[in-house]
Amino acid sequence: MSLDGLAIEAAAAPLRRHVAARTRMAALPPTIRPKTRTEGYAVQARVVPGEILGWKIAATNVAGQRHINVDGPLVGRYVAGMVLEDGAEISLRGNAMLVAEPEFAFTLARDLAPREAAYIRDEVMDAVGDLRIGIEVPDSRFADFTAAGGPQLIADNACALLHVLGPAAEDWRGLDLAAATCLAHVGTRYEREGVGANVLGDPRIALTWMVNEMTRLGTTLRAGQFVTTGTCATPLAIEPGDAVRVDFGRLGTVSVRFVE
Repeated sequence: MSLDGLAIEAAAAPLRRHVAARTRMAALPPTIRPKTRTEGYAVQARVVPGEILGWKIAATNVAGQRHINVDGPLVGRYVAGMVLEDGAEISLRGNAMLVAEPEFAFTLARDLAPREAAYIRDEVMDAVGDLRIGIEVPDSRFADFTAAGGPQLIADNACALLHVLGPAAEDWRGLDLAAATCLAHVGTRYEREGVGANVLGDPRIALTWMVNEMTRLGTTLRAGQFVTTGTCATPLAIEPGDAVRVDFGRLGTVSVRFVE
């Protein structure tokens, strides 16, 4: 039996409380626990109300899927207070995941509305204005996010917490984004490489998947919104005091500093 409006709100309420307090819960009660992706997205919309500034795709590579124990990508949303500028300082208070993720993001220049036919990649890319780079800082409201499962993690806004949105790239249209690389520096502790092919084979493929996922739900993606396409490297373990700088080569650099 699918969740009705009262059950959706009942599921969203404790998640909202844990978002505000940066605390965790074991799981939603079985009677109000979303069992499908569609139910998860319905709960998510109540957990994160407000004007949508951008979207995230979680688990677009095998490493990310293994990290949260799901078998495919998930979509979350960003609203005011969740999007930060390049060079931001972020407190890790209450953060259980303790990872940062270098990502490619696209800003839409025009709306993409739901329709019966699936969008193809060229149509989606025609609607893109800018390519941007960024660093996602995720977290979950579930104490054991590896056991929550896809529908609950979607309700949990696909583990969205904060996103550092870096500069728009120049002259990127002709680039093979599957082959585009980055090098992440986590202070002086270690470095890690990433590549666009880690994002469903190509960040543009990930974006197209996401557009069609939202179309299935009847959701219009609006001009001005950005979509960050998932980590292109194995998630970076972070701790207070770390300064993370990611060099995307000709596409630019983006950085963030973590504190207690």
